[in-house]
Amino acid sequence: MSNAVEIRDLHYRAGKSFEIRELALNVPTGSMYGFLGPNGSGKTTTIRLILGLLRAQRGTITVLGGRVPEETPRILARTGYVPESPHLYPSLTVAEAMRFHAAFYPTWDPRWAADLQETFGLESQSLVGRLSKGERGKLEMLLALAQRPELLVLDEPTDGLDPVVRRDLLTALLDHVSQHNATVFISSHLVHELERICDWVGVMDRGRLVAELPMHSFKSGIKRLRVANAPALLGDTPFVVLSREPGEGAAEMWTVRGWQAPMSQWISGVGATLRDVIDLDLEEGFVELLRTFRGPRA
Repeated sequence: MSNAVEIRDLHYRAGKSFEIRELALNVPTGSMYGFLGPNGSGKTTTIRLILGLLRAQRGTITVLGGRVPEETPRILARTGYVPESPHLYPSLTVAEAMRFHAAFYPTWDPRWAADLQETFGLESQSLVGRLSKGERGKLEMLLALAQRPELLVLDEPTDGLDPVVRRDLLTALLDHVSQHNATVFISSHLVHELERICDWVGVMDRGRLVAELPMHSFKSGIKRLRVANAPALLGDTPFVVLSREPGEGAAEMWTVRGWQAPMSQWISGVGATLRDVIDLDLEEGFVELLRTFRGPRA
């Protein structure tokens, strides 16, 4: 499988308080890649590095087969971007903003732009500076989608928007992906939202990539186990133990990653008894990963 975005051994420092270290990241072509992490984890910085808006101290970035920053203009011509903060001129009308944006992209689809404008309920003569937050979010998404990009990079595109607006934006996004097999790299801290639409997930914290795997592996592989009579020392386990806490009576609660049903034989082999296997949703798994990643540093 080819990758729309590849990052290798990336290092970037911003002042004395924050750095990205040894970042390696793969966004498969045609995937919906959810980029998760708490505020300040490095998600937006990583996006700016991918788009050539920042320069790394070390490492390589390849986007749509081209190297960043050497081939950034060619890459950006094929990339749609919705930033975390609006970047539209407030003195333009909606129609003027659309014409201005279209002038930079030969792939601009005027018919679909008009359809999106109608779907989103954006009046042509409305001033951008007087649009509500939801309307600005719709216009940003319209401009990114109407250029028919091969890669869409979305930085918290639905943050602070009401559920109806979020639904409209995600519906338009999924329509574009289904029609053009586009790749989407979407950063968010709204875990439940990404769980519904993404097939890959990367988790970022404190400038490091904590995990990167298919969404189904993330959801099915992180479990909470109720184990009785567990030995004090586990030794080598066929799964990763994220946390181990006292339970009721002689039982313990383990949170594990990489779990598969046949691994229950390993538990019985060390003299313990597996009492229960509890599924976790994406948000619970996300929290456990962060808690474990931060544990040794706490």
